[in-house]
Amino acid sequence: MLVKIAEIRIKKRIRIDIGDLEVLKDSLNKYGLFHPIIINDRYELISGFRRLESAKQLGWQLIETKVIDDPSKIELIERELEENLVRKDFTDYELQSAYQRLKKLQNPSFFSKIINCISNFFNKLFKKK
Repeated sequence: MLVKIAEIRIKKRIRIDIGDLEVLKDSLNKYGLFHPIIINDRYELISGFRRLESAKQLGWQLIETKVIDDPSKIELIERELEENLVRKDFTDYELQSAYQRLKKLQNPSFFSKIINCISNFFNKLFKKK
Protein backbone atom coordinates (compact mmCIF):
# COMPACT_ATOMS: atom_id res chain seq x y z
CA MET A 1 0.00 0.00 0.00
CA LEU A 2 1.38 3.41 -0.95
CA VAL A 3 1.40 5.88 1.93
CA LYS A 4 2.33 9.55 2.09
CA ILE A 5 5.70 9.77 3.82
CA ALA A 6 4.59 12.91 5.67
CA GLU A 7 1.85 10.87 7.41
CA ILE A 8 4.26 8.30 8.88
CA ARG A 9 5.16 8.91 12.50
CA ILE A 10 8.35 7.73 14.12
CA LYS A 11 8.10 6.66 17.75
CA LYS A 12 10.93 5.56 20.04
CA ARG A 13 13.39 3.36 18.15
CA ILE A 14 16.15 0.95 19.12
CA ARG A 15 18.38 2.22 16.32
CA ILE A 16 19.69 5.67 17.08
CA ASP A 17 22.60 5.91 14.64
CA ILE A 18 21.29 5.47 11.09
CA GLY A 19 24.78 5.66 9.62
CA ASP A 20 25.67 6.84 6.15
CA LEU A 21 22.63 6.64 3.88
CA GLU A 22 24.38 7.47 0.59
CA VAL A 23 24.69 3.86 -0.57
CA LEU A 24 21.07 3.13 0.31
CA LYS A 25 19.90 6.31 -1.43
CA ASP A 26 21.90 5.35 -4.54
CA SER A 27 20.24 1.93 -4.49
CA LEU A 28 16.76 3.42 -4.10
CA ASN A 29 17.46 5.78 -6.99
CA LYS A 30 18.75 3.04 -9.24
CA TYR A 31 16.53 0.07 -8.35
CA GLY A 32 13.66 1.38 -6.25
CA LEU A 33 12.45 -0.02 -2.95
CA PHE A 34 12.93 -3.80 -2.70
CA HIS A 35 11.16 -4.27 0.63
CA PRO A 36 8.29 -2.13 1.91
CA ILE A 37 8.57 -0.43 5.25
CA ILE A 38 6.23 -1.70 7.95
CA ILE A 39 3.78 0.52 9.80
CA ASN A 40 0.90 -0.08 12.15
CA ASP A 41 -2.68 0.99 11.54
CA ARG A 42 -1.93 4.37 13.17
CA TYR A 43 0.83 5.01 10.58
CA GLU A 44 3.59 4.57 13.17
CA LEU A 45 6.81 3.13 11.81
CA ILE A 46 7.60 -0.41 12.92
CA SER A 47 10.54 -1.25 10.66
CA GLY A 48 12.39 0.33 7.77
CA PHE A 49 13.74 3.44 9.48
CA ARG A 50 16.81 3.77 7.21
CA ARG A 51 14.71 3.17 4.08
CA LEU A 52 12.20 5.78 5.20
CA GLU A 53 14.90 8.35 6.01
CA SER A 54 16.59 7.72 2.67
CA ALA A 55 13.30 8.16 0.81
CA LYS A 56 12.70 11.43 2.66
CA GLN A 57 16.15 12.71 1.73
CA LEU A 58 15.49 11.79 -1.89
CA GLY A 59 12.32 13.86 -1.85
CA TRP A 60 9.90 10.96 -2.25
CA GLN A 61 6.32 11.81 -1.37
CA LEU A 62 5.00 8.22 -1.23
CA ILE A 63 6.49 4.94 -0.05
CA GLU A 64 5.35 1.34 -0.28
CA THR A 65 4.27 -0.02 3.10
CA LYS A 66 2.94 -3.13 4.74
CA VAL A 67 0.45 -2.48 7.53
CA ILE A 68 0.33 -4.62 10.66
CA ASP A 69 -2.77 -4.17 12.78
CA ASP A 70 -2.24 -3.22 16.41
CA PRO A 71 1.07 -4.92 17.31
CA SER A 72 1.91 -5.18 21.01
CA LYS A 73 4.85 -3.24 22.47
CA ILE A 74 6.72 -6.54 22.71
CA GLU A 75 6.08 -7.31 19.04
CA LEU A 76 7.29 -3.85 18.03
CA ILE A 77 10.66 -4.38 19.69
CA GLU A 78 10.90 -7.98 18.46
CA ARG A 79 10.26 -6.91 14.86
CA GLU A 80 12.88 -4.16 14.93
CA LEU A 81 15.42 -6.52 16.47
CA GLU A 82 14.55 -9.31 14.04
CA GLU A 83 14.88 -7.12 10.98
CA ASN A 84 18.32 -5.96 11.98
CA LEU A 85 19.75 -9.16 13.46
CA VAL A 86 18.71 -11.99 11.14
CA ARG A 87 20.46 -10.63 8.07
CA LYS A 88 23.64 -12.36 7.01
CA ASP A 89 26.28 -10.40 5.18
CA PHE A 90 28.01 -11.89 2.16
CA THR A 91 31.33 -13.55 2.83
CA ASP A 92 34.40 -12.03 1.19
CA TYR A 93 34.49 -14.98 -1.21
CA GLU A 94 30.82 -14.52 -2.17
CA LEU A 95 31.34 -10.82 -2.84
CA GLN A 96 34.48 -11.40 -4.88
CA SER A 97 32.77 -14.11 -6.93
CA ALA A 98 29.70 -11.95 -7.60
CA TYR A 99 31.78 -8.96 -8.69
CA GLN A 100 33.82 -11.18 -11.02
CA ARG A 101 30.62 -12.53 -12.61
CA LEU A 102 29.24 -9.01 -12.95
CA LYS A 103 32.46 -7.76 -14.55
CA LYS A 104 32.40 -10.62 -17.09
CA LEU A 105 28.79 -9.82 -18.00
CA GLN A 106 29.53 -6.10 -18.30
CA ASN A 107 32.66 -6.70 -20.40
CA PRO A 108 32.19 -9.90 -22.41
CA SER A 109 35.09 -11.24 -24.41
CA PHE A 110 35.06 -11.08 -28.21
CA PHE A 111 34.38 -14.84 -28.33
CA SER A 112 31.42 -14.49 -25.95
CA LYS A 113 29.97 -11.70 -28.09
CA ILE A 114 30.10 -13.89 -31.19
CA ILE A 115 28.49 -16.83 -29.36
CA ASN A 116 25.72 -14.53 -28.06
CA CYS A 117 25.04 -13.17 -31.56
CA ILE A 118 24.78 -16.68 -32.99
CA SER A 119 22.56 -17.79 -30.12
CA ASN A 120 20.27 -14.75 -30.51
CA PHE A 121 20.03 -15.37 -34.27
CA PHE A 122 18.87 -18.96 -33.79
CA ASN A 123 16.51 -18.02 -30.97
CA LYS A 124 14.81 -15.45 -33.22
CA LEU A 125 14.76 -17.87 -36.14
CA PHE A 126 12.99 -20.61 -34.17
CA LYS A 127 10.57 -18.25 -32.42
CA LYS A 128 9.20 -17.05 -35.77
CA LYS A 129 7.96 -20.52 -36.66
